[in-house]
Amino acid sequence: MKLIISDSTTIITLLNINRLDVLKNIFSLVYIPKKVYDEIVIEEKITLNKNFFVVKEINDKNLYTLLTKSLDAGESEAIVLAKEMNLSLIIDEKKGRKIASNLGINIFGFIGLLVLNHKKEMLTKDDTLDIFYKAKKQGFMVGNNLENEFLKLIKN
Repeated sequence: MKLIISDSTTIITLLNINRLDVLKNIFSLVYIPKKVYDEIVIEEKITLNKNFFVVKEINDKNLYTLLTKSLDAGESEAIVLAKEMNLSLIIDEKKGRKIASNLGINIFGFIGLLVLNHKKEMLTKDDTLDIFYKAKKQGFMVGNNLENEFLKLIKN
């Protein structure tokens, strides 16, 4: 059983383009903290499958308070939960990725999930590129260097 913690960005992106399979191909369960749940369900008005997404409360309020000085509430809780459960974290925001990494948390981003799906042959090259461009059209932002790196990895 492959478990992971997630921030809201990748989940919202995948749900908006109807490609949750990108997560389900690799993970059997995704833990999300309460603030991430609120961002997805209350703010974005998206329904989540409770058999796949499990809401989990954080315990370390001190670390959470410290992180909220630099990050939003959802990212902060996601990092705390990943630290507490000793699981990898899906997070795309640059500052959050850097902080999580500095705390010893293994991180994935949207692009990394696409590459992993492609390498495991869960997605064809065309499907991987289609998902990437649909996500960009929906507002997913990626720097030119990362996009070029991604395209090189997928085309090989």
